[in-house]
Order: sequence, then structure tokens, then C-alpha cells
Amino acid sequence: MDLSVFLAVIAAAAMHAGWNAILKIRLDPFIAVVLVNAACGLIALPVALWLGPPEPHLWPWIIASILIHLVYYLTLSGAYRLADMGLVYPLARGSAPLLTTLLSVTLVGEAIDAQGFLGVVVLALGILAIAWRRKGLAALDGRALRLALACGVSITAYTLVDGLGARSASSPHMYTSWLFVMDSLVITIFGLAWKGPRALKPALSFIGPGFAGGAMSLAAYWISIWAMTRAPIGLVAAVRESSVLFAAVIAVVVLHEPLRRERLVSAALIVAGLVLIKLH
Repeated sequence: MDLSVFLAVIAAAAMHAGWNAILKIRLDPFIAVVLVNAACGLIALPVALWLGPPEPHLWPWIIASILIHLVYYLTLSGAYRLADMGLVYPLARGSAPLLTTLLSVTLVGEAIDAQGFLGVVVLALGILAIAWRRKGLAALDGRALRLALACGVSITAYTLVDGLGARSASSPHMYTSWLFVMDSLVITIFGLAWKGPRALKPALSFIGPGFAGGAMSLAAYWISIWAMTRAPIGLVAAVRESSVLFAAVIAVVVLHEPLRRERLVSAALIVAGLVLIKLH
């Protein structure tokens, strides 16, 4: 992975953690997802119109990604209703890099040597370490655990779909802009049909944070999709999940949460995994 691509994905990881911190608002988790994604679509729309419609062969990739993202939104918001974000988020994000790397090697045929794979494993262990508390996983609701792991599978699926879809496009930016526009449209319609306009109304009080979170979410994933056209999908996915490290720093420095032992262990493992991947 070139240094410029590596640093870009690190920046994307920081923005991913940032928008999650910005969006600590008093909304139903799924309504918050609808708000952020609606903002993403509105921001991406001018770029999509300027670049023009995607080539016909890209629509199956875009539709598949939208459907998988819908599963992601439902499993993530469902898990958040049943368990603490500090447990759900690391489980979902930590399980995804390993599975993505394995599938990118076996199904896509990408070449990742032993050192690169070791870096992914160490980084994933670092992410999962955040969820390892004395009462953490043992006390986790079984439904929340299943939803968190299903969320990790959906992350793997849309990462592979978007990486391959962007590679098949004449421009990864055209693919990404239309993906965000169509995804926001589908999730908004789904939210209106499921929750009703009255349930979505409270989101209007959080337009500012919603657009700030949407801009950071858009930039973070846009960079990641572009990076997957320049480097192995599995390695990009792993580096992207270092967002958990930035989230831990924000939690301690900005939100004044306690600096627990597992966070220090996690940080050391994530940094070690990143070093192994960069030296790959």
C-alpha cells in the first residue's frame, strides 16, 4: 500500500470516528442513520449530476450495495437498542477486516502475504480488545451479539461489492457519488414507510449535527472506495477499521471517559497491526 493511500485511509478512519462522536444526539438509532444518510445524499448529488449517470453495468453493483447497506443499518441500529455502543461497535467493526481479507484472497484472488495478513489479524484483535471487559461479552444480550456479528458480515459484503464495483467503473468517483445519492433515497423512503413521517420529525431538530456527520461519513467512505481501486481491498478494510482507535481517543480526551486497561492494550495492537500493514 503506497504511503499516500495509507495516509488517506487513516484520515478516513479519523473522520469515521469523528462523525460517530458528532452524532451523539438524542434520537432513535435508526432515525439518526436516516438523517446522516439523507445529508450524505444531498451533499453527493451535485457531484453525481456533474459526473453524469453511471454506466449500465454498474447498476447491479450499486443496487447490491444499497440492499446490503440496508441490512447494515438495520442490524447496527437494532444492536444499539439492545447493548452499549462500546460493545456493539468493536464486535461489528473488528470481525469485518478478517472476513473481508479472507474473502478478498479466496474469491477475488488478491495477493496478501503472511506479513500483511498478520497485520490484519493483530489489528482486528486490537479492535475486539475494546469490547473485552470483565462483564462485557459475558453479559451481552444474545440477540445483540447476533446482530453485531451480522452487522460485521454486512460490512464485509458491502466492502467487497463497492471495491469491485468501483474498480469496474470508468471513475470511482462517479460510482461513489451515485451510490450515496441512491442509498440515501432508499433509506429515507424505507424510514418513512417503516417509522412514518411523525417518527422522523424529531430529526429536523438536529439538521446541523446531521449534515456535519453526513459530510464526514461521506468523505470517509468516499476515500475508502477510492483506496480500494489503488490497493488490496482487505488491507484497505483493515486500515479503515482503525477508526476504533480514534473513537477511543475521542472518548477519553473529548468525552472524558475513563482510560481503561483494555483501551491501552487495544491501541498498542492496532498500531502494531498498522505498522505491519504499512511495511507490507
